[in-house]
Amino acid sequence: MPHRVLLAAVAAALLASVASGCTAQAAPAAPAPAAAPLVAKTVLPTGVADPMIAEGVVIGAGQPIYQTSGVGPKKLNTAAPDGSPESYIDPEQFPGGTLTPGVTVTEAQAMNTLARIRENLEERGLSLENVVTMMVYLDNPPGSDRADYAGWNRAYRQFFANTDLTSGDTLLKPVGTAAPAAPQLRNPARPTRSTVEVQSLAAPGWLVEIEVDAVYPAGQNPR
Repeated sequence: MPHRVLLAAVAAALLASVASGCTAQAAPAAPAPAAAPLVAKTVLPTGVADPMIAEGVVIGAGQPIYQTSGVGPKKLNTAAPDGSPESYIDPEQFPGGTLTPGVTVTEAQAMNTLARIRENLEERGLSLENVVTMMVYLDNPPGSDRADYAGWNRAYRQFFANTDLTSGDTLLKPVGTAAPAAPQLRNPARPTRSTVEVQSLAAPGWLVEIEVDAVYPAGQNPR
């Protein structure tokens, strides 16, 4: 092969190689998938399948939050004296306003109150699963010198923190001294929570008042 033809072939091969390299370098890398925006993330105790409450909560920047006023039980039991603690027993939860064995008045009022909070949230397009924080005020039941924390906690478990975080199964929870059974509402939410004893509450006969904060799901606007 003449030298001139050989040099031309080598030059062409080099140009093709350079062009191929430039083309490969110019190809843009595929963009990494965008991370989903943070709505709210509860911080739960590590390794605990059934914690009652969260240790804290992280809420995304600019995320809409709905804060209720203090909500107490609704006066529904017309068989009890007006303004008595028993007048706030919900006959739909306890037929005839009669408490089942072991159920305390605080427990019944708390169940009434949580049902009212559920209604409050649903009117705003939210649910109890969206609750991230809770503040609870308890007055002493008549004849007691201490708030009924045990009754309150049983009522709470009927509406919150009643799924196993490991298996996802619904957990059976007791009302009063009855055998554990399916809760009134399956709800995995475990909000942060504070509970305090107070000397009195706004309405005569109230033993429970609760306020909550709920975070709107991603893409859902307040209404």
